[in-house]
Amino acid sequence: MANPTAIRHFTEIDSTNSECLRLADAGCETPLWVLADYQTNGRGRLNRSWLGQKGNLYASGLYSFTASPAKLAELGFAAALAVIDAIAPFVANQQLLLKWPNDVLLNGAKLCGILLESHGGKQQGQNTLVIGIGINLSHAPKVSGRKTSCLADFYKPEQAIKPSDVLPSLIESFEKWVSIWQDQGFAPIRQAWIANCHGLGDTIRTSQGQTGIFEDMQANGALLLRKADGKAIEVSAGEIYFGGQEEHN
Repeated sequence: MANPTAIRHFTEIDSTNSECLRLADAGCETPLWVLADYQTNGRGRLNRSWLGQKGNLYASGLYSFTASPAKLAELGFAAALAVIDAIAPFVANQQLLLKWPNDVLLNGAKLCGILLESHGGKQQGQNTLVIGIGINLSHAPKVSGRKTSCLADFYKPEQAIKPSDVLPSLIESFEKWVSIWQDQGFAPIRQAWIANCHGLGDTIRTSQGQTGIFEDMQANGALLLRKADGKAIEVSAGEIYFGGQEEHN
């Protein structure tokens, strides 16, 4: 990844993730990123729509790896760390934390969501990975039962932060974490993620109806939940909710 990663910019598109998947099917060279000013059919995790207005960052990266889809899921945590790296200079003295599995919170409110999608590559043993990232720069979409935030809350209109101000450093940081992952495995990413984690040690409930203490994140990225009876279980998918959050958020 020594050469600058290509960026394809669209004024409007259905979904940056969808475009990356189309490019992968067409055999396009990787890595590359797709940036859009506006998405007409953006989507988030669990088949949710990803709403937002012009001025926010909507971008997806396309990469190829000789690793299984399960292993590639670890890079969702790397992407979240890259968002913190890229956003931190703009919000000095504000709190940026990570919510399992892949939200970025600014002062406790959702600033960013990440959606990973993968499928088989053109070569045997190769898989393509799409990393979709949406960051609220200028607008915080309203989400029922959930607090949201945007960087514009901290700046005057003439100081507006543009997607082009953020994306280059976001790509640079993500590829730094990818290199660490390739050289050292998931452990350094896990350690850095836990150091920036929201709610570790708190009581949570999961979208599967389980309740307990958020005790740790496992070596495979799963959340370790300690139930009231002392039994520890792994949660590898779904959502977690803290006090006051509703399950439809």
